[in-house]
Amino acid sequence: MTLLSVKDLSVRFGDATVVDQVSFEISAGEKFALVGESGSGKTVSALQLMGLTPEADTRGSLLFEGRQIVGMPESQLRRLRGKDIAMIFQEPMTALNPLFTIGNQIAEVLMLHEGLGARAAALRAVELLEKTGIPEPARRALSYPHQLSGGQRQRAMIAMALACRPRLLIADEPTTALDVTIQVQILELLNQLQREHGMAVLMITHDLNLVKSFADRVGVMQRGRLIETADTASLFASPREDYTRSLLASHAKRMVADKVADPQPLLDAQQVRCSFFIKQGWFSQREFVAVDSLDLKLSRGETLGIVGESGSGKSTLGMALLRLSVAKTDGTIAFDGQPISEMDTGSLRPLRARMQVVFQDPFASLSPRRTIEQIVGEGLELHQPQLSREQLRDAVAAGLSEVGLAPAMMARYPHEFSGGQRQRIAIARALVLKPALILLDEPTSSLDVSVQYQVLELLASLQQKHGIAYLFISHDLAVIRAMAHRVIVMKDGKVVEAGSVDEVLSAPKQPYTQRLLAAASFATAA
Repeated sequence: MTLLSVKDLSVRFGDATVVDQVSFEISAGEKFALVGESGSGKTVSALQLMGLTPEADTRGSLLFEGRQIVGMPESQLRRLRGKDIAMIFQEPMTALNPLFTIGNQIAEVLMLHEGLGARAAALRAVELLEKTGIPEPARRALSYPHQLSGGQRQRAMIAMALACRPRLLIADEPTTALDVTIQVQILELLNQLQREHGMAVLMITHDLNLVKSFADRVGVMQRGRLIETADTASLFASPREDYTRSLLASHAKRMVADKVADPQPLLDAQQVRCSFFIKQGWFSQREFVAVDSLDLKLSRGETLGIVGESGSGKSTLGMALLRLSVAKTDGTIAFDGQPISEMDTGSLRPLRARMQVVFQDPFASLSPRRTIEQIVGEGLELHQPQLSREQLRDAVAAGLSEVGLAPAMMARYPHEFSGGQRQRIAIARALVLKPALILLDEPTSSLDVSVQYQVLELLASLQQKHGIAYLFISHDLAVIRAMAHRVIVMKDGKVVEAGSVDEVLSAPKQPYTQRLLAAASFATAA
């Protein structure tokens, strides 16, 4: 039985056609995946199913259970959204309301569409958070979005989308920010709910391994057009289009030498401890230790991979090492022989050009009110004020070209780019200053496989050319294997295993590391 029928869907924003005569069908209980590079029109196509782009010129037919969505009044669309069709958005930090707790936001959906009372909805919200693998779900339900890690925010979004057991779930990169163990949990959860309730799933992803292990059928999009549709097994075994074959051939390979040419230390951290104080009631609070007595060294031109589950302290550690953390931080941190842990803000500022960050959520880290030229060039204006306006523009153009973006895009704003394109802008902003150290917090998590490969090659070549050191935080063990010289594995704020990439990822000694690798193998299995 056909649940959704899309016929000749075209979407225009002004003069730009971003979706061009796309047609496909999804049956009740079917798992259908749309794949393609960033900017191919996957997400825009999905947003039309819920009428979430009223500013767009949408043409064609979208029939959901016989109801025409194109032209549907807003009052009817509101009843449809969340109840019959739900969506897991790609960027949870921008999709969640920062003024309300996670539990309240999930409960709101249940009260609106299911008619539950406040108490029953709150209890159900905790159950949903537990199902998605969030530790201490009762406590996390009382947390605000900024108090959760990127992976935890994504799980909260999934819990909200599944609250009313929709007939069709649109999952836009649902596991992008999740570590491999939680990816497996989410895939199993989606499979379980689909079997129990006959729920159909429209999966939008750049992760071909995820598609291979999850979807029944696959549609491949390129430049706004659906160029190929087939059942999953057939598409992976014998793709018809050259573009599809190029996507399947894109994968991370070893890109760095086994040994670092210059072993001179750049970053040296001893007994680093990061903690937060969490309110308990009106008058009491307790200390939560995010990073506990951790030692770390990084040489010039070296990549240190930091892996572990969401909430293990990876990002908190990275921010603390660059003196960017809001957590209470103890211990000693030296950068290029200078004790930055003891410096005040003014003394530290000149070193900022040599320590850059690529954040996990590119949309939240790019100012929506500034053009791409202003965003990428901001650091140059601050740290190299001697540059003329023409020199500044040339440097920004070169930086954009290095990450695969056309210099002609400089006048645009972040909202005009796809998630993957925004991440490339964030990388260009960090690279343009040619720093000695870059903290890369899940830098390729929102990139499709072909662009991911390009960005990793770029990072590796820049490291070889300029001797840049990377702190590389990632849940993607294949990326860590491709890019890192050494790796540390974190759990509950502590290092449980450390060594060379081969030692840790090929012959892990600790049970926790073994579980991570087993989960990664499961997630990539056909």
